[in-house]
Amino acid sequence: MKTNILEYIKHNILYLDGGMGTLLQKRGLAPGEAPELWSITHPDVITEIHKSYFDAGSNVVNANTFGANPLAFDGETLDAVIGASIKNARRAAQESTGTQCKWVALDIGPTGRMLKPYGDLDFEEACATFAETVRLGVKYGADLIVIETMSSSLETKAALLAAKENSNLPVFVTNAYGEDGKLLTGADARAMVALLEGMGADAIGLNCSFGPHALAGVAREYLAHASVPVIFKPNAGLPCECDGETVFDVLPDEFSREVASLVKEGVGIVGGCCGTTPEYIRMLVECTKDLPHIAVEKKSETVVSSYTHAVEFGYAPILIGERINPTGKKRFKEALKSQDIDYILKEGLDQQASGAHILDVNVGLPEIDETRMLCRVVTELQAVTELPLQIDTSDPVAMEAALRVYDGKAMINSVNGKRESMEAVFPLVKKYGGLVVALTLDEDGIPQKAEGRLEIARRILSTAREYGIDKKDLIFDPLALTVSADGNAATETLRAVRLIRDELGCHTSLGVSNVSFGLPNRDLINGTFFAMALAGGLSAAIMNPYSAEMIKTYRAFNALSGRDESCADYIKYATSLPNEQTPTHPTVIAAAQVPEGQSALADAIVKGLKDRAASLTRSLIEDEGREVLDLIQNEIVPALNTVGEGYEKHTVYLPGLLMSAEAAKSSFEVIKAHSPTDAKGTRGVRIVIATVKGDIHDIGKNIVRMMLENYGFDVTDLGKDVSPETVVRVAIEKRADIVGLSALMTTTVPAMEQTVKLLKEKCPECRTLVGGAVLNAEYAERIGADKYAKDAMEAVRYAELVETEKADK
Repeated sequence: MKTNILEYIKHNILYLDGGMGTLLQKRGLAPGEAPELWSITHPDVITEIHKSYFDAGSNVVNANTFGANPLAFDGETLDAVIGASIKNARRAAQESTGTQCKWVALDIGPTGRMLKPYGDLDFEEACATFAETVRLGVKYGADLIVIETMSSSLETKAALLAAKENSNLPVFVTNAYGEDGKLLTGADARAMVALLEGMGADAIGLNCSFGPHALAGVAREYLAHASVPVIFKPNAGLPCECDGETVFDVLPDEFSREVASLVKEGVGIVGGCCGTTPEYIRMLVECTKDLPHIAVEKKSETVVSSYTHAVEFGYAPILIGERINPTGKKRFKEALKSQDIDYILKEGLDQQASGAHILDVNVGLPEIDETRMLCRVVTELQAVTELPLQIDTSDPVAMEAALRVYDGKAMINSVNGKRESMEAVFPLVKKYGGLVVALTLDEDGIPQKAEGRLEIARRILSTAREYGIDKKDLIFDPLALTVSADGNAATETLRAVRLIRDELGCHTSLGVSNVSFGLPNRDLINGTFFAMALAGGLSAAIMNPYSAEMIKTYRAFNALSGRDESCADYIKYATSLPNEQTPTHPTVIAAAQVPEGQSALADAIVKGLKDRAASLTRSLIEDEGREVLDLIQNEIVPALNTVGEGYEKHTVYLPGLLMSAEAAKSSFEVIKAHSPTDAKGTRGVRIVIATVKGDIHDIGKNIVRMMLENYGFDVTDLGKDVSPETVVRVAIEKRADIVGLSALMTTTVPAMEQTVKLLKEKCPECRTLVGGAVLNAEYAERIGADKYAKDAMEAVRYAELVETEKADK
């Protein structure tokens, strides 16, 4: 009977395999040829490579299915590829004389396309794409699913969701991190731990990217926060040239020592990625086989996350902005009815600027389709703000739809002590992950006394355990009732906060402003009640971040309680107040965030507000008579530069960069409609871009195209899997000044080299710009490229340099 892999990793170090692409290249894989097809055309070669890993000590071998998905292969071919790939790996396991415990994994890599709103791939389409691959993996007998090399948190979620919904197999998930320790779309390690652990991944970690030393810090972040086994599968460093051959700069002995140092710290699952071979695995096994296995330590962190970062409850109190909610807000109701999304987005941005840590999102109106609107608002808010969101709805259908598309681990508002409420909400919490707000009410209403609310909290906690939900993923709201109707209401609520904290060891949250309904000058009551609640151990508050009293209380409490080191935050806050008063209107606060002299149009582009950018552009042209070239040079490009500089300094993440580009694009669309010629392409450099032959990944290339276009450059995009001959022909036809080439996979770098060589031969005046996950500056120089760009902004800067040089000639 096959050993259960999940039981095995509780007590043993698990060894994965190493690279595949570079080994296939040495055996004759042609530039641009799909490695997955070799499972059918060269089964003996694939089986021999798998066997060599098993012989070296690998417990798990990934079937040759990394790029096997419906976007790359038609249905019949996909079925054949996955069937043959798993068969080859299974045969290798049977023939190997290596370790006794062997498993075959269905290997799932990224689709190569970016998900909406940053790209053109719909979330559900991504889920369906991965689901087809998963079902075939199950059909042909995979032992587990490995999702790897993902650079987008949302695509990772789609793949994990597909694996969970279409199989009962164990699922391991690893992501590819950049030099800054973040994914391409901005997530840090802690955010990914929150998301993946919340959704039930069995083991999580990192792979690819760099060598073990460069990725050690990210691995340690996983170890610090994960309650499941951590995977470490780095590259053999970066590619370089040695005696005319492409090799990687970390040799097996150094690789094994570096990985072993992480095993000593608690990493339990190890292997190698690009550039590693069976020799790397053999030495890794030898170096670690006598090390003690370190059991996973359960963490008790209460966290939510966005697509960039996690927010933890338990130290400084958490502020949840309450303004995205139609209750008592006439203008917000109008925005919902008219689908004025920009108004809602601005409300979110203003609350972020005012100090909120999380945004409550409630769009419930009888007159609108709540499910559709909630999904839209959640998606678009996450495109312009990095704050985690609280999904606030009483409709389980709307709740699930929003949780499905949410990019991170959401806060969920809410569940209560009624049986039907728990039966509806807890399965969603278990499936999608999340921190759920539990209201202390049941079929009999809200108990008057704190002890009654504590008892409901106990029952909710007990029921949650039955669904496999840990108490760290519940936060209790003992419900602030209006003090004008009951003089003891505030006292009993505050007692309930303390009881839940002390007796259950759970976190608490309150909708603070509820206490003051019906009273004049409500801010005074709210601020004082907030102070009393914080002193009683309140973990979080749903509050108005524009409230002068509330913010004063919050800043002062953190300083007085030692949560604000050296009172730094308080000093910064207090010294910014004009005449010792806090700005109370959102437009005042938002204006303080706009650089001096920056126009409303530039501000809309910086914040990624597409509709507002278009509207302002139209007004500037039609009502004020501004020239289109003036708008481009003095409004749009400076705004893009502001965001670009933030991106280069790592204060702005890729989604923010892309949404600013989309806002600029919407502005350009208006300009085009008011211009006799296309306003784009006005700059003096022509650019052709393409993903090289055999590579179907065009995320990076698409980002580069978008940024270049929005800086006014004339760009011809040839798409993906483009032959060298096609690139050269179009470059000549377009009289290109620059040709940009992208490659994500080590197996397609030779195709890039061929393309660069042919370009130098046929159109030597054309500059070659290259980029991609497997490249670096040294390697780009070796293959003859003129410039290596590590990201889209560096590509823009290079185009500007070429433009300047061209003008000086």
